Amino acid sequence: RLRRGWLGDVISYAYLTILAAIAVFPLLWILLSSVKSKGELTGNPTAILPKEITFDFFKTVLGQLHFNVNIVNSIIVAGCTTLIAITISALGAYGVVRFFPKFGKVLTRVLITTYMFPPILLAVPYSIIMGKAGMMNNRIVYLSFAVPYAVWLLVGFFQTVPLEIEEAARVDGANKLQVFGKVVLPIVAPGVVAVAIYTFINAWNEFLYSLILMNSSDKMTVAVALKSLGGQEVMDWGVMMAASALVVVPSVVFFMLIQKKIAGGLAQGS
Repeated sequence: RLRRGWLGDVISYAYLTILAAIAVFPLLWILLSSVKSKGELTGNPTAILPKEITFDFFKTVLGQLHFNVNIVNSIIVAGCTTLIAITISALGAYGVVRFFPKFGKVLTRVLITTYMFPPILLAVPYSIIMGKAGMMNNRIVYLSFAVPYAVWLLVGFFQTVPLEIEEAARVDGANKLQVFGKVVLPIVAPGVVAVAIYTFINAWNEFLYSLILMNSSDKMTVAVALKSLGGQEVMDWGVMMAASALVVVPSVVFFMLIQKKIAGGLAQGS
């Protein structure tokens, strides 16, 4: 009765509201702290609402620290990684499903097994290999991590495509490339979009290998730039909050807009 009545609904919504407030509070704290004045932030750091709204910290971040360059670098890294990884992974996953099914099962298990190890375990050998290959300060080195995981995810989507549809297209005169591009890809499009978004978010948030492989300040991503702000002798919390807001808020808004597509796409390929 409690679960089906109005009292149960009130308790459920109140409980979920409390959890949502706890989850949103850190983001709200970052936003409110970024628009406080420097004296207010250091004099009364526990105050939630600012007495005076100012954007001086944002001017410092964008004007003096040139944080916009780091944002552009992250967009380039995440965008190039997503486009190239999805192209390679879609072709690879389709080839595994249709042409090498037995080998594909072994391959996908090997790919997912590699993700059981923590990334720090591969940091030293990976950086040595990239250094000898001349790939340091290269914006597309994250492909070696994005492609295997994207292939593993896309294999599940391509397995849901009936073989009879492809055979019907071949009977109508379509070649293998036309079958892939005009028949198979439209069917698995929700899954491809979900994997693309997931790849973009992972590349945007990447810190460890960006820190190791990018030693040029002109190519530094936002994750490394935020860490460099925290490594200063005197921490400027206002600048840190403003920079964090520039990184976190677009990511949160973007994820809120496409979260249904991610959940729906991954569910279709499960």
